[in-house]
Amino acid sequence: MSASTDHWQQMARYNTRANHLLYDAVAKLSDSEYRKPRAAFFDSIHGTLNHILLGDRIWMTRFEGATHPSTNLDAELHTDFAELRAAREQMDARIEAFMDRRIDDAFLASSIRYVNNAGLDSDDPVATLLPHFFNHQTHHRGQVHGLLSQTEVPPPSLDLHRVLRPM
Repeated sequence: MSASTDHWQQMARYNTRANHLLYDAVAKLSDSEYRKPRAAFFDSIHGTLNHILLGDRIWMTRFEGATHPSTNLDAELHTDFAELRAAREQMDARIEAFMDRRIDDAFLASSIRYVNNAGLDSDDPVATLLPHFFNHQTHHRGQVHGLLSQTEVPPPSLDLHRVLRPM
């Protein structure tokens, strides 16, 4: 493995652990607090967590060489928190497995052609898409972190160096 492949495997591990910490905190909320409309792109903690999972589903499908049907980016994939959490855990395992077995120098040097949700036909380098993939997750996890700070549940530390620190 190269330093590049190690980096993406590390990002996948961080993603899994950060999501676990965030979902543990969110699980302490009442259902009404979890779904409460707030000033956020996706209207609530529930909406934002669904969006993160949807984005991961779209990008992983593309990374795996398939196409994902056009979906509204605010689609509610799961109405139930426990089902959403289970789907999140499955997605995180899928991401880690992909980064462990499929990331190599050839993949990193390739590009992916896709049609986005706005109908734009794109052909982007994986070297741009992988950072976007992980940045998108981090961006929206940060929003959930901010939304949690508006509740009585303290948000967890999601700093990469702390999350990846050996336990």
